[in-house]
Amino acid sequence: MMPNFIDKIGDWNPQLLRELKGRLKFFNVAIAVATSLLLQLVVFLYQLREFPDDQYSLTNTYCRLRQIYQRQQNQIYQQSDQYQITELKDLIAKNICPQNQIDWQLWWRDHWEYIFLTLSVIFIFTLLVAGTYLLINDLAKEESRGTLNFIRLSPQSETSILTGKLLGVPSLVYLVILVAVPLHLLAGRSAKIAFSYILSYYAILAASCIFFYSAALLFGLISRLFSGFQPWLGSGAILLFLFTVMGFASSSSSNILNNSTAWIRLFAPWDTINYLFPNLLRVYNSSQLKNLEFFYLPLGTNVVSIVGFHLLNLGLCSYGILQALKRSFRNPQASIINKGQSYVLVAFCQIMMWGFTLQSWNTNSDFDEQVGQNLVFLATYNLGLLLSLIAILSPHRQDVQDWARYRHQEASSRKSVWRDLIWAEKSPALVAIAINLAIVTIPLLVWISITSVFDTDYSHNGAGNDFNSLKVLSSVALSISIIMIYATIAQLILLLKTPKRSFWAIGTIGTVTFLPPMILEFLGISSWKHPTVWLFSTFPWSAIQYSGVTTIFMAFLAQLSVLALLNFQLTKQVRLAGESATKALLAGR
Repeated sequence: MMPNFIDKIGDWNPQLLRELKGRLKFFNVAIAVATSLLLQLVVFLYQLREFPDDQYSLTNTYCRLRQIYQRQQNQIYQQSDQYQITELKDLIAKNICPQNQIDWQLWWRDHWEYIFLTLSVIFIFTLLVAGTYLLINDLAKEESRGTLNFIRLSPQSETSILTGKLLGVPSLVYLVILVAVPLHLLAGRSAKIAFSYILSYYAILAASCIFFYSAALLFGLISRLFSGFQPWLGSGAILLFLFTVMGFASSSSSNILNNSTAWIRLFAPWDTINYLFPNLLRVYNSSQLKNLEFFYLPLGTNVVSIVGFHLLNLGLCSYGILQALKRSFRNPQASIINKGQSYVLVAFCQIMMWGFTLQSWNTNSDFDEQVGQNLVFLATYNLGLLLSLIAILSPHRQDVQDWARYRHQEASSRKSVWRDLIWAEKSPALVAIAINLAIVTIPLLVWISITSVFDTDYSHNGAGNDFNSLKVLSSVALSISIIMIYATIAQLILLLKTPKRSFWAIGTIGTVTFLPPMILEFLGISSWKHPTVWLFSTFPWSAIQYSGVTTIFMAFLAQLSVLALLNFQLTKQVRLAGESATKALLAGR
């Protein structure tokens, strides 16, 4: 029976069979099962530490006489009779709760719930952190042994190989969890938790595993520079993310779900699971998630919508990561996404961020205020996204030479050149970055066109300035021009003949992006004191409200001049690269 089952696994997915044979050895399986059983025993015994004994107090939670004595105590305290107060305290201290007055049914229900919730948290950390570590470590070992290239050359499809990795590498972790599932189900049913809620928890856990495991595989493929530190870096980042979001979710005063950052927070399962089981994080006020909206559509009104949206978000993101995995797996030198995929990615991110921006939590805030309060978050998100796309999409010297040689040899129309600049992977990324900037800008322009003029006076040290829609447009224009300047600089550096061009490009862009604002702040040159200087930084919007229209216009013209000069130099470099490559090819013939 078992050999037939193994043969079927091998026929369905040879990579999965290879992973299982290497891991499901008798000793490894015995250790995994023993670890799971020991963990369950510890959890069960730990919850029994509060078992009511023959010294159980009258005022403890599960004593039925507790309410009577509390009522008497409140009455005596109201009378302020010190003699009666002392007498009642002595009575409570000397007497214990009779065994027949202990609510055993409630005690067992609550403690089965504690076991269920404890195992639920353990499952999340074990699967996501340990599984991530194993996947990244496996790829690092395959790379060091040289077997990863043999796997790439196998006739299996990328989907088959990656599925085998996802199912096979963390197989011992799966075994630890599967052995504990019966106790988890028993605890949940004994705690009177709806079976549909338990199934929803398993669905969220499975979707989270697919998302984080796919991200772990992608990180393992593109982070070869970190060598043996990869597994610790990847799993540590996920552990930190889970703990951080868990801290936010366990805080009843946290209001982070009423803005665009809610999307990032929902990648962790805590909020949705706490919605299913309100006692999970000991937060009894779950109104925040119940009020969650997406483009004013109520998501938190029922379990189906909030769980469905959580699964849809993880599913779409996992699908996008898997597409990047397929590209990176077969060709490690290729960019993880192409230009067309970048447009879809940026559009998807705008939909998600703007969806959580537009929420009617505060009935006193209108559309203008909701967007205005989220502008910093939106700008930060998009800055990081666009800088990442510059690093991903900008081709290296050899790729640009190949494309330029083709363009030099072919007398194609201008339309064909633009098509290449928009879609071709080896063409310079300037046009693609400009299109992504346009996608980011469109929602802002729609908001500016339908919103009323900003008539709020912003003042600092008595100096007020009107912050109107014209200045918002100026801020958008300055941001677009500075991002295009950064993209052009990065592309020029990647065309150099020096080694480690990627390192120099990333270092240069990182330096010009973050170092000037840090130096200005360190020197005390604040945006409200010296707005003109800040107009030329990565964050011009911080100085817009303190600048005049003429100053802003002159700064924009200066940036356009710099951008034109850089693009002129880039065009010249690309043309020379194409001519030299063509001459070298003809000479070789």
